[in-house]
Amino acid sequence: MAENNHDAAEEGDGQLLSTLPKKEGMWKPFFLYRGCWLTPRAVTSITLLQSEFAPRPDDVVLATFPNWHYMNKVSADFSLDMDATFELFCEGFSLYGPLWDHVRGYWEQSVAEPDRVLFLKYDDMMADAGKHVKMLAEFLRVPFTVEEVSGGAVEEVVALCSFENLKSLPVNSSGVSDRIGGLPMENSSYFRAGKVGDWKAHLTEGMAKKLDDIVQEKLRGSGLAF
Repeated sequence: MAENNHDAAEEGDGQLLSTLPKKEGMWKPFFLYRGCWLTPRAVTSITLLQSEFAPRPDDVVLATFPNWHYMNKVSADFSLDMDATFELFCEGFSLYGPLWDHVRGYWEQSVAEPDRVLFLKYDDMMADAGKHVKMLAEFLRVPFTVEEVSGGAVEEVVALCSFENLKSLPVNSSGVSDRIGGLPMENSSYFRAGKVGDWKAHLTEGMAKKLDDIVQEKLRGSGLAF
């Protein structure tokens, strides 16, 4: 019975999936559910979560998105054409995409409800990690005390959560996991260099220009710029 349940979860809810827009082009078909392109397994997981999970006012949700290195790894492992995958991404077709729609949505919600949504940029955090750690603590209503700040607690948190430290942990540097269904990958694949501007090693100037133009158009009028 457990095996059958597992198989059902892998394939997704057939009845629901039959009603959703479907698109090919990745390692398996994606389905558009509530504005997101998802794998069949992800659709099932999300519908189960929505039916069972009752959020509380003090719940905290962290949201981020797969980066270019991750999609490049997917393309290599499944013999997908990187150029074709890039073009699909530019059309808004990617796992959990369209990316810019969600980024704009989170940004606009952070402007409308700054006490409930905190929007952070990676480049800004890298430039001053300590400032953003304190900002996050204040947002979570657990600010650092004067004694903690003077005692170096902020710097300790920055070091503990640094890219280098997290990347070196055994759970992240070894082993294989299948986090999204049908795509087992080495855990180390989720880490790149963690350096601002490292995209230049993975995207051509033409690709970068095309993406910049798309993002500028999609975010026009929002007040958000990168």
